[in-house]
Amino acid sequence: MFDAKPVIQLDNAIIFQNQNLILQSVDLNVSSGELVYLVGKTGSGKSSLLKTLYSELPLKEGKGEVAGYDLKKVKRKDIPYFRRKLGIVFQDFNLLSDRNVYQNLYFVLKSTGWTKKTEIESRINEVLNLVGMGSKGFKMVYELSGGEQQRLVIARAILNKPEVILADEPTGNLDPTVTDDIMLLLKNICDKGTAILIATHDYRIINKFPGKIYRCEEGNVEEVRFVG
Repeated sequence: MFDAKPVIQLDNAIIFQNQNLILQSVDLNVSSGELVYLVGKTGSGKSSLLKTLYSELPLKEGKGEVAGYDLKKVKRKDIPYFRRKLGIVFQDFNLLSDRNVYQNLYFVLKSTGWTKKTEIESRINEVLNLVGMGSKGFKMVYELSGGEQQRLVIARAILNKPEVILADEPTGNLDPTVTDDIMLLLKNICDKGTAILIATHDYRIINKFPGKIYRCEEGNVEEVRFVG
């Protein structure tokens, strides 16, 4: 068991994209081990909210804290350390296509401060087994199916044992069977104490894998009980 603690807290936050107001008066709370969905139509502000949470966009107004970092006080030099506490899963994978599975993960660990080769190898093998890719380390990215590529993305996201995973439409390009496999994987990670926030428009997965739901609509974010 783990002690649930707040890992994302937004209080009256206002989200901007450049000078454009995207979302206003945002209150958002996510605790460790909690599965939370962010729903809304394309263009409703889901991605901008996620980008604010990992400091791609600055938080200019309101209060915000993620994994112990004050979003309004995060300095540029601190962002790499801050992001080690986060796992970020993109819809378009963002994998290194000229490297194999093992090398994709090795690159992340080296760039986030890991130095001992034995520890790096051990951690890579551990996460590959966790995501069901233990025998795929030698494969090039282009040799993997869409589902396998997303498993690799999740492996990359959990390398540094993050407090929270932020996932932007993580199953958007996958068929329903593969989507369910990816969601089961994320749910297992969540059950071990990692908070997971998923931006999605796929209500089927929300019904199958229930969690707390926030809806982005007409410039506002509100917690809702039902979706559809």
